[in-house]
Amino acid sequence: MSRLRTPSYCGARSTVSLLAPPTSVFTFPFFELKLSKPHKGWSMLYAVSGPSTRISYRRSRLDYHGIQRRRLVPARLRVSASLPDANGVKVEYTPWLFVGLGNPGNKYHGTRHNIGFEMIDRISQEEGILLNTIQSKALIGIGSIGEVPILLAKPQAYMNFSGESVGPLAAYYQVPLRHILVVYDEMNLPNGVLRLASKGGHGYHNGLKNVMGHLDGSREFPRLCIGIGNPPGSMDMKAYLLQKFSFEERKEIDAALEQGTGAVKNLVLNGFNHITTRFNLGQKYKYHKV
Repeated sequence: MSRLRTPSYCGARSTVSLLAPPTSVFTFPFFELKLSKPHKGWSMLYAVSGPSTRISYRRSRLDYHGIQRRRLVPARLRVSASLPDANGVKVEYTPWLFVGLGNPGNKYHGTRHNIGFEMIDRISQEEGILLNTIQSKALIGIGSIGEVPILLAKPQAYMNFSGESVGPLAAYYQVPLRHILVVYDEMNLPNGVLRLASKGGHGYHNGLKNVMGHLDGSREFPRLCIGIGNPPGSMDMKAYLLQKFSFEERKEIDAALEQGTGAVKNLVLNGFNHITTRFNLGQKYKYHKV
């Protein structure tokens, strides 16, 4: 991503509004904004993750009626880049919300149905983002890919209630649908095959269906599907989903997680482009020998 532009795929939009009243004092216990100057005439504010747990800012002691007060008001995650515009227009970069679907607890660790959690863990490790905060029934971490802020989330209310985390988090951090990436297991894809799509239905996946329900029924959000294959023979579907991968399957899944991390980085920095198309095509024919 060129640092000399404010591309739309990063969620940039023009606004003349201020982040807060002039009398507001911001404190960021687990999130800080740092200033860098990648090019003369430019100044960039970007997100850096930290160890604490919440964001708040202290407003003026006087309310609109002149009555003295002191209270903490939650602040929303917001990153802005100021441009040398004669009209004083500010450009804001919208964060991404990555949600992995799965079930909490050691009982489900490493099972097919929890592959969404594993993808979030892999991104967390690659980008050095700590998942150390509970918010909206989800384990979350805040960091960035390049200069684009991201929020990682693993809902803890069990698979079929994942939307109870996604909806509130998206609303609180003001994340638009086009920046909500949901990662989940897909039986209609062979084991270890990935597909990155800009939108789609729920495909009878109960976790994804619940997420859509908490996003006003919309299907207009990106998703990364990770193939786990179909149950063999007459094996019960639920038993198959809650089963751990075999040795060979695990090798395919580990390779897929690494490939998925690269695809997600490209999505954040470059949007859905020819690289995404080539990625999906390569995944489709991953196991086809020429």
